[in-house]
Amino acid sequence: MAASFPFVLNLVAGSAGLPEARARTIQSAARFAARLGDVDFLAPGRACDIPFDGDPDAVIASLRAVVEDEWLLDINIIPTANRRKKLLVADMDSTIIGCECIDELADMAGIKPQVSAITERAMRGELDFPSALRERVALLKGLNLEALARVYAERVRLNRGAKTLLATMRANGGRALLVSGGFTYFTQRVAADADFDENQGNILYDDGNALTGEVGEPILGREAKLNALEDAVSRFKLDFSDTLGVGDGANDLDMIGRSGLGVAYHAKPVVAQAAEAAISHGDLTGLLFLQGYRESEFALPPPN
Repeated sequence: MAASFPFVLNLVAGSAGLPEARARTIQSAARFAARLGDVDFLAPGRACDIPFDGDPDAVIASLRAVVEDEWLLDINIIPTANRRKKLLVADMDSTIIGCECIDELADMAGIKPQVSAITERAMRGELDFPSALRERVALLKGLNLEALARVYAERVRLNRGAKTLLATMRANGGRALLVSGGFTYFTQRVAADADFDENQGNILYDDGNALTGEVGEPILGREAKLNALEDAVSRFKLDFSDTLGVGDGANDLDMIGRSGLGVAYHAKPVVAQAAEAAISHGDLTGLLFLQGYRESEFALPPPN
């Protein structure tokens, strides 16, 4: 049904769920701004599409009077053409996993507040990312290498839906690239856990026992993430319209902006405002709903 309309109004629920009556309320409000199709539930009580033909800005404006904050709904307008993507390029920290690894290393060193403040400002776009990373890594000088293993074992957890996202895109012929401003020690392990095809990150230097306070150059940051996307498009002979980029911080902005579908995931305001779509309440399976997958089409992750 959606294929006969140029757009869908995609609704993905957070913890409050998506009752059918709520979806119908949104549909009724949007009728004043566009020609609509019927509500199509991708997952009962969790996600739906409302196909439409009209001005997307007018549709969003029509919802302001009826949608309430406590509904915890991610509402996005997605073009129906080429909706399912062939390449996922994802940030790691606070996107695929639920923490910032450098902040957790700083916690092991007893300096988390100092380092976290720099991280937060960098992710909001208030600081130059490479300089901010060098400053934070310098503060970790002397941290025993056992701390990296402890952070991975005790603090690093995949965000809900990560494995399902990767398994489903892979089952449908997609590839996935993990591109992080964090460190290869973690990207390699997280990529294996979530089943990414490739991973990139920054290199922490050590003397065999402890961190030296130095990081490999050039630092992988905002420009490098964009370059990784462009390189993958070229290598796999894709079009940018075939790509989905997702992240939460300012150094993800160029990657998100160049992707065919750029998604801000539980992101800083500067990213949420700039991205084409945002998942602020749902989990990572929201990226599948944005592509029009039904819950019944989700693939089972491979066993560990």
